[in-house]
Amino acid sequence: MFDNLSDKLDKALHVLKGHGQITEVNVAETLKEVRRALVDADVNYKIAKEFTSTVKEKALGQDVLSSLKPGQLMVKLVKDELVKLMGGEVAGINLSGDPSIILMSGLQGSGKTTFSGKLANFLKTKKTKKPLLVACDVYRPAAIDQLHVVGDQIGVEVFSDREEKNPVAISEKALAYAKENGHNVVIIDTAGRLAVDEAMMTEISNIHNAIQPQETLFVVDSMTGQDAVNTAKAFNDVLNFDGVILTKLDGDTRGGAAISIKSVVNKPIKFIGTGEKMEAIDVFYPERMADRILGMGDVVSLVERAQDQYDEEEARKLQKKIAKNQFGFDDFLKQIQQVKKMGNMKDLVGMIPGAGKMMKDIDIDDDAFKHIEAIIHSMTPEERTQPSVINASRKKRIGKGSGTSVTQVNQLLKQFDQMSKMMKMMQGGGGKRMMQMMKGMQ
Repeated sequence: MFDNLSDKLDKALHVLKGHGQITEVNVAETLKEVRRALVDADVNYKIAKEFTSTVKEKALGQDVLSSLKPGQLMVKLVKDELVKLMGGEVAGINLSGDPSIILMSGLQGSGKTTFSGKLANFLKTKKTKKPLLVACDVYRPAAIDQLHVVGDQIGVEVFSDREEKNPVAISEKALAYAKENGHNVVIIDTAGRLAVDEAMMTEISNIHNAIQPQETLFVVDSMTGQDAVNTAKAFNDVLNFDGVILTKLDGDTRGGAAISIKSVVNKPIKFIGTGEKMEAIDVFYPERMADRILGMGDVVSLVERAQDQYDEEEARKLQKKIAKNQFGFDDFLKQIQQVKKMGNMKDLVGMIPGAGKMMKDIDIDDDAFKHIEAIIHSMTPEERTQPSVINASRKKRIGKGSGTSVTQVNQLLKQFDQMSKMMKMMQGGGGKRMMQMMKGMQ
């Protein structure tokens, strides 16, 4: 996400980050590079030009040139303007109404049906709602099937009527069904087209007028860049939607849509899709996104994801096992599963300040834990609870069974042993001792 833009902005601001003399000339040169980086990322030229003009005006007005750390101040100005450009404040979702009605709109292929499922899952797990998904795409039977598959996956009921060909009638029936069956949120997945056309706009406008939704959301594929912004404008002119959903932000995207869509349609980005899993949905925080674009990481989101997967009861059991020296490979496997639930590995690394830059050329596969899991699954229950029994012949068998080598098995055993010792040290009064050891190593 934003890798190319982050690189180019970093290079553009590099001169000012140094301690050399900063002049009005190199501020102008730097901002010219910033503008070029934004345009390359598919940000509309007019928006990029206005952005750099505002930053320049503020930089010269705030005595950046004579400040002690002009580079840092300049980066802050760029960040503040980026935050403003992307909407400033985080925009919440309107869940008033009984039930709350959310109408999803967008072109075919934008990820609308998948995102309807992600949103339903988010509202079910994070907001303790009882959502109902409604299939209103009467043109593609596959779209109805897809929504049912998604609903089954997340344990959310799907309302569909394959005999009815009028999407307004389907949505009205779905509302009546939701009221009768205690669903407090109704998410209506509408038909998309390959391009904006009059028939599509009339249809979604009719649904909108009939059901009067609390939220009308426009789902857009961020990988389509400037086209996405233009499509959003066409939809907004007809629907006057409440917010934007950006999907496929985990792809090799230039990010221009995320940066410029708010200033074109004057509607906030409410959520972003960051992967294929049903949990890969994030509330859009302009400030956190600006930090990531400028390579500053996003520790808050990383901590939030970790907390989402934190199980207090499991943590207590784990603590007892560590104290009794009973931490085994089954426990290790559980820890791996929790990390995997946090999301795409490359995305997680990008949230650590500086790490994204350091590891940009390293391909972090989502299957990074695959060989570790295979090795553990090839162990007997005894070997998992008492790794000390694993001798040379057992290592050979485990390697063969997991499709790995004895070297990899040895490596895992060594890492596991080191981790167990460290955890044991952290548990006891060894926290201070560990700090002393680390100081001694410096």
